[in-house]
Amino acid sequence: MLDTTPLTRAVDHFADRLRAAPQSRLQRGAAAEALALARELARRAQLLEDPSAQPREMPDAGMFAAADQITVAGHDLALVLESEADVAAAVALVREAQKRAGV
Repeated sequence: MLDTTPLTRAVDHFADRLRAAPQSRLQRGAAAEALALARELARRAQLLEDPSAQPREMPDAGMFAAADQITVAGHDLALVLESEADVAAAVALVREAQKRAGV
């Protein structure tokens, strides 16, 4: 069985940092960065589940929902990943987004 713990930990850590961030930081772009990440994670999960389907875009539920959105999308992706390389790539994506978000 594939160990996706590195991905779920990275996603949970980013989400925790977002929840602890001041509103001003979220408004300055951290929430937008998190939403972009959530959308990308969700897109990847959908394509792995059904490569022939057109991925649906995760809606913008507001800056205070961004942490929950990356958590859901990241955990969904973890369920369908197929290789350690896929896990590593997803972890790198999360870390890069967290760095850009500044949290």
